[in-house]
Amino acid sequence: MRLLLVEDEAEMAAALSAALLKFDVVVDHVFSLDLAREAIAEPVHDAIILDRQLPDGDGLSLVPYLRSRRSGVPVIVLTARGEVSDRVLGLNAGADDYLAKPFALEELLARLRAVLRRPSAMAPTQARVGKLTFNFASRDITINGEPVELRRRELLVLETLVRRHGRTVLRTVLEEAVYSFDDEIQSNALDSHISRLRRKLDAAGASIEIHNIRGVGYLLKASE
Repeated sequence: MRLLLVEDEAEMAAALSAALLKFDVVVDHVFSLDLAREAIAEPVHDAIILDRQLPDGDGLSLVPYLRSRRSGVPVIVLTARGEVSDRVLGLNAGADDYLAKPFALEELLARLRAVLRRPSAMAPTQARVGKLTFNFASRDITINGEPVELRRRELLVLETLVRRHGRTVLRTVLEEAVYSFDDEIQSNALDSHISRLRRKLDAAGASIEIHNIRGVGYLLKASE
């Protein structure tokens, strides 16, 4: 999962990004409306967490702008302004949920999972390729019914490939799914993740193949 966090409080943004990373969530952080508009120019995020009190205006103004671009990406407004009238205003503006500060991380994660389960945000909820089943809601992977544990970036690579199985996935798309704006990407890092992923899937008997489409990207399909 890749999120856009629009939050001008640097300490809070850093803490929230670090906490979400433990749950396999890649976070891109921007601190203003102008930067947020630039970030949503390319539809790479699964959800947006949006503060209202930003240095260049009310963050809520980003929601109708986003919807005018026919984007259905879910938005959770995260703010200290938690009065009923504020929540109503946010929901009427097109936000999917509204969470007042201070908040518990567990509640934010639960609300994220809830908005991502909605049909407009993410469907289907799971996919099966070969003997592997990937549940997108719980992030659980099973092979022949047995759970499989992967490293965070291996999991993100696999999720991206499974969502597009049978189609070539560009390297840039895979890198966008795995790395945030601020990550330094080594030239062979993605290939290393995929190499380890192949070994683990083969060892577990997944009956799937990840093909390198030279100079383009990778393709995942069931073994013949």
